Amino acid sequence: MSSYFTDLAQQYIDGEWRQGTGSWDIIDFNPYDDEKLASITIATVDEVDQAYRAAARAQKEWAATNPYARRAVFERALRLVEEREEDIAEAIVAELGGTRLKAAFELHLAKEFLREAVHLALRPEGRIIPSPVDGKENRVYRVPVGVVGVISPFNFPFLLSLKSVAPALALGNGVVLKPHQNTPIVGGSLVAKIFEDAGLPGGLLNVLITDIAEIGDAFLEHPVPKVISFTGSDQVGRHVATVCASLFKRSVLELGGNSALVVLDDADLDYAVDAAVFSRYVHQGQVCMAANRVLVDRVVADEFTEKFVAKVRSLKAGDPRDPETVIGPVINSRQADALTGVVEQALAEGGTALVRGARRENLVEPSVITGLPADSALLQQEVFGPVAFLVPFDGEDEAVRIVNDTPYGLSGAVHTGDIERGVSFAKRIDTGMFHVNDGTVHDEPIVPFGGEKHSGSGRLNGDTMLDAFTTTKWISVQHGRSGFPF
Repeated sequence: MSSYFTDLAQQYIDGEWRQGTGSWDIIDFNPYDDEKLASITIATVDEVDQAYRAAARAQKEWAATNPYARRAVFERALRLVEEREEDIAEAIVAELGGTRLKAAFELHLAKEFLREAVHLALRPEGRIIPSPVDGKENRVYRVPVGVVGVISPFNFPFLLSLKSVAPALALGNGVVLKPHQNTPIVGGSLVAKIFEDAGLPGGLLNVLITDIAEIGDAFLEHPVPKVISFTGSDQVGRHVATVCASLFKRSVLELGGNSALVVLDDADLDYAVDAAVFSRYVHQGQVCMAANRVLVDRVVADEFTEKFVAKVRSLKAGDPRDPETVIGPVINSRQADALTGVVEQALAEGGTALVRGARRENLVEPSVITGLPADSALLQQEVFGPVAFLVPFDGEDEAVRIVNDTPYGLSGAVHTGDIERGVSFAKRIDTGMFHVNDGTVHDEPIVPFGGEKHSGSGRLNGDTMLDAFTTTKWISVQHGRSGFPF
């Protein structure tokens, strides 16, 4: 595993591993013990240009390649991930502070998305559409957009880089990937290494390890990319969307959430507790779909709360390398500081801490807060960490109002003994995704994934990848002679 942090601590541009030419380094730390994993000299604006130009040069021949030949690259990439799974898992634990359970979860999904990319290479189909003009044939082709810029986050970097990179490549595009500064290896150069070893032609995939302090908006504004796929916060997503719109680029935005898990009065409470604890605390709560808010009908609130608190207290926090650990560190000290501030603010507003987790460096133990005032700003925002807010309600209508009372609309779940009641409830919620009798954290490779409101625009997965990374082109053929009015 450690060789990844030495061998891959470089830029990957035009099929070559090389040092960046910036004047400073990004230091890659293990968030649990602060061990220095790698030092990477950043890429400059000039290297952004080189990467995009390389992708544009390589893309034309790649798009013309038989899709069955393209498909073979993804079959090999999948085999390589399977062969190197233990090393990749160790890298996830070291660079993200992800637990063993989280690493296995991320790798399982990454393999599923690579399997889907194998099929996606053959998915584009053309159409012939009737014309009111005699002798005219309307052909509609689905073609690659050209080059896609991908910006991936720190929480599931291997999966969420692959989730855009693999489909974009499978559909005949070139790609330039910028991973998050906290996960440059797992989210960036490791992805490049997998595809290089799988036989992807040089230049098609480029990885830039850099920072906006160095490159500003150059990654977004460069004239080559036609689509920017961004996963991250809604604040940054708004800026990405604004820049892209001003340049007539397409943006695919997978942003934050403030999901709720709702427990109705007829729910299986033991099962609902299990779902709620997982939905809030998986990967330390650093998941866009995580259940920030747990809403419970007042009829069952006391019993649910007692069981929920007991289960949260049982979660082991500590070294993510320990297979028994459920709660590892958050990604950095800034995030840990923010979470400490959230708990302090909740208590200052009159909330009660049923569980108040201690903080040790970047390790933030779980907290459970109840009694927040209904107008608290904390109930409106995304909390990216292991802090749960319990909110009682009286009846379904009030639950719907509370769930929808947020600028976000990504995911959610409802628990009930009546499935159709759950489906009816789900239809009333303003989200892109909602789950009945399950958790809030789900992603499947052929089901449209995305949110409403501040949670993003566009969808990924399955056929929606065609909408994200291809465009349509109309070519008409006039058989015989057309008539003209003059």
